[in-house]
Amino acid sequence: MIHQYKNNGYNIVLDVNSGSVHVVDDVVYDLIPLAEPLFVNTKEVQKEALLSAATALKDAYSADAIEEACDEIMELAAEEMLFTPDVYRDYIIDFKKRSTVVKALCLHIAHDCNLACKYCFAEEGEYHGRRALMSFEVGKKALDFLVANSGNRVNLEVDFFGGEPLMNWQVVKDLVLYGRSIEKEHNKKFRFTLTTNGILLNDDILEFANREMGNIVLSIDGRKEINDLMRPHRGGQGSYDEIVPKFQKVAESRHQMNYYVRGTFTRNNLDFSEDVKHLAELGFQQISVEPVVAQPTDDYALRDEDIPKLLEEYDKLAKYYLEKRKAGKPFNFFHFMIDLEGGPCVAKRLSGCGSGTEYLAVTPWGDLYPCHQFVGNEDFLLGNVDEGIVRTDIRDEFKCCNVYAKEKCKDCFAKFYCSGGCAANSYNFHGNINDAYDLGCELQRKRIECAIMIKAALADNEKENEENEEE
Repeated sequence: MIHQYKNNGYNIVLDVNSGSVHVVDDVVYDLIPLAEPLFVNTKEVQKEALLSAATALKDAYSADAIEEACDEIMELAAEEMLFTPDVYRDYIIDFKKRSTVVKALCLHIAHDCNLACKYCFAEEGEYHGRRALMSFEVGKKALDFLVANSGNRVNLEVDFFGGEPLMNWQVVKDLVLYGRSIEKEHNKKFRFTLTTNGILLNDDILEFANREMGNIVLSIDGRKEINDLMRPHRGGQGSYDEIVPKFQKVAESRHQMNYYVRGTFTRNNLDFSEDVKHLAELGFQQISVEPVVAQPTDDYALRDEDIPKLLEEYDKLAKYYLEKRKAGKPFNFFHFMIDLEGGPCVAKRLSGCGSGTEYLAVTPWGDLYPCHQFVGNEDFLLGNVDEGIVRTDIRDEFKCCNVYAKEKCKDCFAKFYCSGGCAANSYNFHGNINDAYDLGCELQRKRIECAIMIKAALADNEKENEENEEE
């Protein structure tokens, strides 16, 4: 499968099955779609056949240019960097049969929040239920469950989530200390993370978090007017002025590493690239701004007619990203971070985040769900920290959730990058975890195209710098 596109002056060709990316000239770019049908089910294509297919280009390019392009395409195909077959379809059959281990938990340490974010899927922390704080006893059982169900895996991840976790900070600290106390005995290493809106953040909390938390996610939507519109206190007052100085302190105290400022854009800020720019200008170097996922009835929900504008914003953001790097003021944008040389393992590429199998969410009272977005929907209640996973049928359904189980993914160039997208979004929009959230897919494809273009541009810059040094 081939995907080719033009972006920021680059002709980019992606060989989907091998992951090879090529930046090519115009003649190769135009010849590839003519050549692709010849390589279906075979690598043994004669040059004469390829030259014959290329006759459609004879009015646009010289004979020498066409012949050179044919040679280049045949060489790439021979090296299995172009027109490669899909070798993963058979792998997935064995992959479905695997024994799964739990490697990560999302602990809902607080089903309560001190903000009233308008797009919150957790209903201000309540998750379609009651307000509650997780007790130390329930959290302890959750960590014990993780250890007991993690098999031989050494590195385990625990995210303190909410609502707002800092509303139950003492239990967070106690659970971290408990986790540390059992690491050596069980040959495990916990990587704790914290997601917070920052309202209760203070120096004592930051000192502990910097010592014990592998990552901190800081919630802010960008410009003051956008953030305060969507992330107000329950009384209506904004949160921006409160949190920005605190978040800047977090970023600097962690040496601009191992944190994210994470925002959500809605129909109220379709020009979301301006919010990313704003966060970068505030000095943040690790940024993630995500599209809201909302029902069509919500006035802030993204709509199909917004897609062209949103795609344009990603292009603008990619160019700004490159400008900042060239100026020596780089930042990372989560969705532009892509590894073209190694990347995730095959299993990860096929199955995604591991929700419902390797990754589970735990409610304050100890119920287990496939992930935080399913919490409160009892159709997906897997079990609890006392009895473990009772509904193995639900787990098995998620085990079989992969890019080959989704019709919309089979012929999509992005499938090995997004791994089929979010199961919760698929279920919420189509009632089926093996479908796909269509608007989200459009944006994901664009982000991947931009990320690959950025890699090409950075390689160009590096080559140019090397040539200048040699002179």
